[in-house]
Amino acid sequence: MVEASFADAALVLFAHGSTVDAESSAPVYAHAAELRGRRCFAEVREAFWKQEPRLEEVVANSKAPRVFLLPLFISEGYFSEVIIPQALGFRAEVEGEFSRWQQRGGRTLFYCRPVGTHDSMIELVLARAREVVEKFPFPRAPSPKDTTLFIAGHGTGKNENSRKAIDRQVELARARSLYAAVEAVFLEEEPRIGACYEIARTRNIVVVPFFISDGMHARQDIPVLLGEPHRAVQQRVTLGQPTWRNPTERKGRLVWCASSVGTHPHVAEVILSRVKEICVQSRS
Repeated sequence: MVEASFADAALVLFAHGSTVDAESSAPVYAHAAELRGRRCFAEVREAFWKQEPRLEEVVANSKAPRVFLLPLFISEGYFSEVIIPQALGFRAEVEGEFSRWQQRGGRTLFYCRPVGTHDSMIELVLARAREVVEKFPFPRAPSPKDTTLFIAGHGTGKNENSRKAIDRQVELARARSLYAAVEAVFLEEEPRIGACYEIARTRNIVVVPFFISDGMHARQDIPVLLGEPHRAVQQRVTLGQPTWRNPTERKGRLVWCASSVGTHPHVAEVILSRVKEICVQSRS
C-alpha cells in the first residue's frame, strides 16, 4: 500500500509561483492538503520558484530520509527540466538527460517528472469537458458527437516541449472517439485560441484549459481571446465573478469554457503515480 511504502518520505509539491497572481498557487496548497490528509507521507510540503516558501529552502529543511520533488508543471519545459534541476544540483549541463535521483547528506532525493505529461491527465481533461456541459446545459446538454473539444495550452516558440504536452492529450482524446473532433489551440503558438471558431465544424465548442491553475491565463487571457471584451473580463475579476458565462453564443457557435485541469481533485492520483513511477525506475 502507498501509505506503508512512503511513511518515511517527504513529498514536496512545487510550482513556478507568482508575486502578482495569488490564484496561481492555489492548486499547490489544495493538492498538498489532500495528500497530507491521506497520511501517505511523513510530510507534505508546498514550495515555489518565484514566491515563498522557496523550493531550495524547503528541500534543505526537510529531514526525511527520502524526499520526492514533484513539479506541478504542465510540460517538461525549460524551467522544470533545466533551470530548477540545475539549481537543485540534479543537472550540470543544459543539454541531455540527467539522473533524477541521487544520494545527498544521508538522504535520497528524487526529481519526478511533471504531472502534466502523464497520460492519465486525459481523464481529467475529459472530466472537465463533461462537467462544464452538465453544470450549464442551456438550452440542453449537447452530445459530445455534436461537439468539438479544444484543449487550450500556453505554447511557446522557446521550447518545443511546451506544445508536446498538449498535442499528446489531443492524441489521447481522439483515440477515445467521444467527440466530433478534438483540437489543440494555444496562447502563444498557432493555432491561436481565437481560431477555434474557424476550426470547429460543429455548433458546440468546449474549451478545456490545460493549465495547472485558474490564474491569469485561464481566467483572463482565454476569455478575451474567445471574444470577451477586456474591460468586462477585468470588471468580473474585480467583482469575483466568473469571467466566461457558460455557454456563450458567439460567431454562430455555442461555447463552454471549463476550469483548468490542474485544479481537478484527482491530480492527487497523478502525483502518486509519478512518485511510484520514479521509485520503480530508481530500482531498475
